[in-house]
Amino acid sequence: MILIRNLRLEPGEPLEALRQKAAKKLRVAESEITECAPVKRSLDARKKNDIHYTCSAAVTLRHGEEQAMRRAGKDAAPYAPPVYEIPQVRTTERPVVAGFGPAGMFAALVLARAGAKPIVLERGQAVEQRSIAVEAFRRGGDLNPESNVQFGEGGAGTFSDGKLNTGTHDKRMFWVLKEFAAHGAPESVTFDAKPHIGTDVLVDVVKKIREEILALGGEVRFETRLDGLVMENGALCGARITHAGVTETLPCRQLILAIGHSARDSFTWLHENGIAMERKPFSMGVRIEHKQAAVDLAQYGRPRGELPPADYSLNVHLPDGTSAYTFCMCPGGKVFAAASEAGGVVTNGMSYSKRDGENANAALLVTLHTEDFPGEGVLAGMEWQREIERAAWRCTGSYQAPAQLVGDFLNKRPSTGPGSVTPSYAPGVRWGDLREILPARITDVMQNAIPALGKKLRGFDDPEAVLTGPETRSSSPVRILRGEDLQSLSLPGLYPCGEGAGYAGGITSAAVDGLRCAEAVLKEP
Repeated sequence: MILIRNLRLEPGEPLEALRQKAAKKLRVAESEITECAPVKRSLDARKKNDIHYTCSAAVTLRHGEEQAMRRAGKDAAPYAPPVYEIPQVRTTERPVVAGFGPAGMFAALVLARAGAKPIVLERGQAVEQRSIAVEAFRRGGDLNPESNVQFGEGGAGTFSDGKLNTGTHDKRMFWVLKEFAAHGAPESVTFDAKPHIGTDVLVDVVKKIREEILALGGEVRFETRLDGLVMENGALCGARITHAGVTETLPCRQLILAIGHSARDSFTWLHENGIAMERKPFSMGVRIEHKQAAVDLAQYGRPRGELPPADYSLNVHLPDGTSAYTFCMCPGGKVFAAASEAGGVVTNGMSYSKRDGENANAALLVTLHTEDFPGEGVLAGMEWQREIERAAWRCTGSYQAPAQLVGDFLNKRPSTGPGSVTPSYAPGVRWGDLREILPARITDVMQNAIPALGKKLRGFDDPEAVLTGPETRSSSPVRILRGEDLQSLSLPGLYPCGEGAGYAGGITSAAVDGLRCAEAVLKEP
């Protein structure tokens, strides 16, 4: 098999054209190619008058591959698809997985395929019921603190943009993307440089992964919360779980702890029970919302036509040593209500698979270090998040979110209404001054960062762009310490895992960490 690089596709040109282009580069007839599969596709928009896709493809020839590679020169190389082999189970005891977000879900999938028949505990609802509850909350209904945008099947990522891009080059990543596609995501997630599923499709993908785990003998217990750990002779021997108000002890010797970055009650009892943890840097800020057409124009120099809705990724390091960046950019998306605690307001962003909404949004985040935290102790960052979310609630008196126009924010005056950009946040916004809810450590950086980022992306600092806040849940404020064997430093048998434990930063990296923890469990006798 040959990897052919630097194949060009024009906007709107079908992937099938790669076969002809690969044949031309290899100087063979198309009929000599028995297989041609895309490996990578990325949009090159550096030159506004020459926007195109740069692709690579894996090609198999009937014969003469070595000669063809020599003819193609530096754009051809031998290729072998990455292979991920699932270890086989070495014990008859059933491992437990706490949390059914990306980390827990993929850990459970590997354990199930290995024959370990895992027991999954998920405090929230199955995705079908969860979707109904989330939509009701967005329409002004009550918040369910156990099943919401943060908690429930699929984790926080289910109600986001479904972005699968990551900085990790771990070989497991390829397998994760393949599994997403095998369970209903578009095949393009396996080769796009910025793979994307979309909330509407991801809901069904999550359900299908669950169904496979069940078919392989696994068990998923919804609306079942992990409330404590039972220890014997310094090692894990059980889990205290609560379902329908009844608490019981579930015997277990191995537990993958994939509780997500918003499980504050869990962080609290883990800390109180002596599980080794530390404060971790994280980021907070707001959502910034523009017209998608304006972002398209800034990135492409023209209306997008057959091009995808444009995105961006920006960062700035300011002279005083502080920094800010954009995160989880959602083309054609919406700002989303993401609270998980009563009396607190949280924002996030999401897109559907078509990304066809009027607005674009992204998190505008300020990097925060542990020395910035206003309190002491391991959970100081978590308490800071909570304080800001409650300040937002007090400001609006509801789950509506505080909002301000960029121009008003930069001129330090409250906003009284929208301009050209209509905010998409439901159940609605309350106009005012974000400095009433966000600390100066964040707003001072935003004051300088927004104009600087406007120099990198034209229109980013548009006075009529909308800031909606607070965005407090970008990542976990703690790290649950583990050793090289991925077990807790203070409790053998406990495997801290994923974004909540401080070892991942998105859907794909969390899933990869879930695989690593599952492998570690399977290695134990």
